Amino acid sequence: MNREYVSSTNIASVGYDEPTQTLEVEFTNGSVYQYYNVDAGLYERFKEAPSKGQFLNTYIRSGYPFSRVG
Repeated sequence: MNREYVSSTNIASVGYDEPTQTLEVEFTNGSVYQYYNVDAGLYERFKEAPSKGQFLNTYIRSGYPFSRVG
């Protein structure tokens, strides 16, 4: 999955695969997680959020299944 770099102190890059509704997040420590069943609208809101880390913690981490992939 292609990821794009974002301005964040905790998140290095994010990517999204619309057909599978998979959000991929690379953290600045090098770990990579995939979050599943994330709709495209939520991904767009995530990309536009002033604080990517806070948005991830509030709206995605606690409500979507995920796995560490890297």
